[in-house]
Amino acid sequence: MSKDAGPRNGWGGFAVLSLLSMTALTLAIGLALSIGEIAIPLRTIAEAVANRMFGTSFAIKPIHEGIIWDYRLSRALVSAGSGAALAMTGAILQALLRNPLAEPYVLGISAGASTGAVAIMIFGIGSGVLTLSTGAFFGAVAAFGLVSLLAAGAGGGADRIILAGVAGSQLFNALTSYIVTTSANAEQARGIMFWLLGSLSGVRWTDVLLVTPIAAGGFVICMLHARVLDAFAFGTDSAAALGVPVKRVRLTLLGLTAVLTAAVVSIVGSIGFVGLVIPHAARFLVGPAHERLLPTTALIGAIFMVLADVVSRTIIPQQVLPIGVVTALFGAPVFAVILYKARRPL
Repeated sequence: MSKDAGPRNGWGGFAVLSLLSMTALTLAIGLALSIGEIAIPLRTIAEAVANRMFGTSFAIKPIHEGIIWDYRLSRALVSAGSGAALAMTGAILQALLRNPLAEPYVLGISAGASTGAVAIMIFGIGSGVLTLSTGAFFGAVAAFGLVSLLAAGAGGGADRIILAGVAGSQLFNALTSYIVTTSANAEQARGIMFWLLGSLSGVRWTDVLLVTPIAAGGFVICMLHARVLDAFAFGTDSAAALGVPVKRVRLTLLGLTAVLTAAVVSIVGSIGFVGLVIPHAARFLVGPAHERLLPTTALIGAIFMVLADVVSRTIIPQQVLPIGVVTALFGAPVFAVILYKARRPL
């Protein structure tokens, strides 16, 4: 087989895979719009979209149009944007830290973002000045700073970073629980605890307008640094020898992961395993080169989250599971496999 004969090596294969992934994402969103307590035919969905987007005049029941536009479409788009953002953060962290287990949830960044967001919710810190996303961003930065200090104090290394991430995650989860149990009323506590497990129940079009540009902008920045991320695979010294401004790139990309994580956490809560599992699946399909890995990771992450949301709404009749429960059910076994394989070079 020639070097360019498959999606792992050839741009032709990558183009085919990308087209199939975008088609799968479109179908997944269509499925998310169709399935629910009130089933809506795909034809009706297409007609509703045509009416809004192209000014056609198909006859559609008002209840169907309301469900599509006021509930399911915004939810599906937020799912897709969140999945793409979380998957990209995992790919970035795994490259920068040269650690196959790195992702925002494992490293405690999601826990820190949750603490920052909950502090804004309950205490109203910076009310009128700081938004929920801003609070989540400061929490994410604080968490990663703490994890970095702990890892550096323990001598660095991949294993040390993961252990520091576990410690940081436990600390910020404890802070969040303390804030909720001591300062929130019963109704706030129930809502926050459900949200912390990952909830798309309250998303609206304003959330789409937040997560979509952030995810798109993050993707552009990632792609501009794709070759630089390839250089980090050989270590920071080798990257510096190749002319990479290591400190500036690290600061930029780590800041980007904090922004992406904060945006997602502020909207849907803390969702684990997406940033861990999806980059490995994409790497299996297209190889380690980030020019192909990053787009594939974003697409697969978007598809995974949309389908996970469908499962969360349908697996138990007349009840919605937190989406973080669904991603954990799929991600935890894969995490165990990755943890086992990480004992030797991947």
